[in-house]
Amino acid sequence: MKMTREKNFLNRVALVLCICGFLAGCSDAPANTSGVAEGGTAGPASEAAVPARPVHVVNVVTEEIRTVTMRDMLVLPGETEALHDVRLAAQRGGVVEWVGVTEGSVVGTGDHIARIDLSALGAARDRARANVRLAEDQLLRRRELHAQGVLAREELEQAQNELTSAVTRLREAEVEYGHGTVSSTLDGVVNKVHVDPGEFVAEGGPVADIVNVATMRINFNVPEGDVRFLAEGQKVTVLVDTYPERQWMGKIDFVAWKADPATRTFQVRVVVDNADGSIRPGMIARAAFLRRLIENAVTVPLFTVQDKGGERIVFVELNGVAQARSVELGVIEGDRVQVLGGLKAGDRLIVAGHTEVEDGTKVNVR
Repeated sequence: MKMTREKNFLNRVALVLCICGFLAGCSDAPANTSGVAEGGTAGPASEAAVPARPVHVVNVVTEEIRTVTMRDMLVLPGETEALHDVRLAAQRGGVVEWVGVTEGSVVGTGDHIARIDLSALGAARDRARANVRLAEDQLLRRRELHAQGVLAREELEQAQNELTSAVTRLREAEVEYGHGTVSSTLDGVVNKVHVDPGEFVAEGGPVADIVNVATMRINFNVPEGDVRFLAEGQKVTVLVDTYPERQWMGKIDFVAWKADPATRTFQVRVVVDNADGSIRPGMIARAAFLRRLIENAVTVPLFTVQDKGGERIVFVELNGVAQARSVELGVIEGDRVQVLGGLKAGDRLIVAGHTEVEDGTKVNVR
């Protein structure tokens, strides 16, 4: 009985050892070093596929650079003025008796604008006329007496001198009487009336402003470095800010010979025909003066020039690749700028897509 229990115990130990050995064999299975995934087919690890990185290509539009003739323009601001603009003044003081115009009235040369009280002047003129008539009568009587031989020649000559003096005083009185009436000295429009009836005006005091806007003038201050390009009679394009859709052709009327010591500029006056009266005094105007013509100039659109860290860059296309070119810029005309260096005629300038490329970017020209 004892031997039977020992035998059963040994059998159990042997069974446990067998199970442990089986489990150990399973856990120590060799790793898959064949490069094949579980359940996959055989193949070496060195032949595993790596996806290629795509090449970035930018669609662009180009234009061939050609040389052109450029106009080097100088554009300056100014203020319009009427070429003929006068302020009428009272030639003698007195009370304003009558005003015959209002602002906006159209007047001609010699038209009466206002009149000063003429009562005192009229009385002085009437006295002068009476003195002339008296002197004429006296001269007539003395001529008769001289003819009769009862009057010396000296007395006859005295009568003639008295008549001459009386006529002179009458003319002076008539001139003074005429000074009481203020008349227009040019054809134009009344811009402002400074007096009203019943108001006292001093001698030399303003009465009315008359302007003639048929011809306008504009004064410009030209830098001393540019005045050498300008001459009297030169044609000038004039733009008025109030009328952005219009332009006028003016002419240089005067170029100052002496610079303004404060600004070191020379005054240049331009006259413009304004028959329709569109331009009014005090409007802001700009004049485009032609400095010179530049032959065989290389130009590019302004929008193609980029600022890269203070350096001016444009892009050209060469053999399907974008190339950055550092350029030196010159004068501007309209929407194009002169290139002094960095480009030449025949280069293919990128004008669309230029903001999406860098130096060396592959491009597709459309």
